[in-house]
Amino acid sequence: MTKEKKKNSDIPIGARAVEAMKRAVAEALADHKRAGDPIFVWRNGKVIEIPPEQIEIREEQAAYEISPKTAK
Repeated sequence: MTKEKKKNSDIPIGARAVEAMKRAVAEALADHKRAGDPIFVWRNGKVIEIPPEQIEIREEQAAYEISPKTAK
């Protein structure tokens, strides 16, 4: 089974925005890791420092599907 690439105009704007945000976060994390800079996150009511060697970069591929309700 082959996957067809959908045109950007066929993908809902909200889904495109979420995908763009995921890519931007992955790029920012990769930049910190490359530069040797830690990141800081909020966990359990506290700010936690994550050293660059512990930064995990997950680049998930989003699958876009148009529901029958919104399909033309």
